[in-house]
Amino acid sequence: MFEKILIANRGEIALRVICACKDLGIKTVAVYSEADRYSLHTRFADEAICIGPAKSSRSYLDIPSVISAAEITNADAVHPGYGFLSENADFAEVCETSGLTFIGPRPEVIRRMGLKQIARASMEEAGVPILPGSKGILKSLDEAQEIATEIGFPVMLKASAGGGGRGMRVVREERELASLLAQAQSEASAAFSCGDMYMEKLVENPRHIEFQVLGDQHGNIEIFGERECSIQRRHQKLIEEAPSIAVSPELRCRISEGLKNALKQIGYTNAGTVEFLMDQGGNLYFIEVNARIQVEHPVTEMITGVDLVKSQIRVAAGERLDQILRERVTLRGHAIECRVNAEHPETFTPSPGRITGLNLPGGAGIRVDTAAYQDGVIPPYYDSLVAKLIAWGGDRNEAIARMRRALEMFVVEGIYTSIPLHERILSHPDFVEGKLDTGFLTRIGVGEKAK
Repeated sequence: MFEKILIANRGEIALRVICACKDLGIKTVAVYSEADRYSLHTRFADEAICIGPAKSSRSYLDIPSVISAAEITNADAVHPGYGFLSENADFAEVCETSGLTFIGPRPEVIRRMGLKQIARASMEEAGVPILPGSKGILKSLDEAQEIATEIGFPVMLKASAGGGGRGMRVVREERELASLLAQAQSEASAAFSCGDMYMEKLVENPRHIEFQVLGDQHGNIEIFGERECSIQRRHQKLIEEAPSIAVSPELRCRISEGLKNALKQIGYTNAGTVEFLMDQGGNLYFIEVNARIQVEHPVTEMITGVDLVKSQIRVAAGERLDQILRERVTLRGHAIECRVNAEHPETFTPSPGRITGLNLPGGAGIRVDTAAYQDGVIPPYYDSLVAKLIAWGGDRNEAIARMRRALEMFVVEGIYTSIPLHERILSHPDFVEGKLDTGFLTRIGVGEKAK
C-alpha cells in the first residue's frame, strides 16, 4: 500500500480523497493555489504546498508544479480527483515516468477513451449498442452532409476531444449544417485545442443513464449498476439518482455483461463511468467513457455500500477486486444527489463570495460532501460547486422525502445557491412520478429563463 498520496485537486473531492486515505492509514499532501490558501483540504491533509496563483492554468493545471510538489514531499502516488488533470493522458504519463503511481486508468487507455470516436468503435466492436453516426472523424462538409442524409435529421455534432457540452451542436435541417459545423469546430478548437468532430443521430429528449465501473490490474471488471442523470441544464448535470427506475433488471444485466467484455478488451483499470442515452422506447445507446471518478459517485456508494475512492486506491496498489469487494455487489434502496452550486437559482448567474451563515442538514439517510464552512469564500476562479447533498431511502419515495427535508434545513447565507431550484424540482409531479428526460428543466419553464 502507498505511504503518501498527493491530491492533485481542490474543494470537496480533495477532502473526499483525504477521508479515504485516512481510513487506509495513508498520509496525504494537498496542493493549493493562492486563492485556496485557507481551504479545508489544506487544513486536513498531513502536508500542504502552494503551487501557484489563483488562475488554474498556473496552478492546478500546471503539470510541472504538481509533479514538483509530489517530489518535494516524497509522495509515491497521485490522485487526480475529477476535472482538472484527471483525464489528461500526458499528466498520467509524466506521473509514471517520475516514479509516481497515477490513481486512474493507464495513459494509453485515457487517451483512447478521450477520443470519442475511438471509444465508440471499441464499444461497437464488443457488442455494446451505439447510436447511428459517423464511423470516425468527419473529414469534410460533404461527408457530413452525406452521413446526415443517410441517418436522417436531426443529428448531433460532437467534438471528438470534448466534454461538458462544449463543441456540441444540434442540426435539424440540412441548410444549418455548414454554419453549425463551423461553429462547433471553432468552439472545440478553442476549448480542447482540437477541432475534430463526429456525428450521431439525435435522440430527442432522452434519459441520460450512466454505469459505474471499476477494473483491477488483473483483468477483472465490476459493474456497480447505473445512475440516472437526466436533470441537466445545458448538458451540465444538476441532480443524479441511483438506480434508474427506467432500467429493468434484465436491461441492467445485459448492458453490464456487454460492458465487462468491452472494458476487458480495452484493458480498462481503476474507476470509470460509461454514459448512455435512452430513447423513448427504452433502448440504451453508448455515448462516451469518463475515465475517472465522477462528481455523482456518492449515490452509487450509498446503494452498494462500496467506498469507490478507497477502492480506487486499493486497485492502484495492485489489489484484486475479489479482495476489495469480498462479496457480490448488490443494490439496496435508492439514493439522490443534488449539486448545490453558487449561482442564482433562476438566472444561473455565478454567485461567488463569502459564506456568512451556514447550516448543513443531517438526520437519517443524509450525507453532505462539501468543503464549505462559515466565513469561507467561494472563489470566482473555479467550478461553482458548494456542496453535494445526498439522500438515501429504502425506496425512491423515501429518498425524495428525505431530500426535501434536507433541502429545507440546508442554509447558505451571503451568496445565492441552487437550493430553491432543487426544492422546485423535487416537488414537481413529473419528478415524483419519474417522468425524466434531458429536457425536463425547459419543460417546467426553467430552461427558458436560463436562456
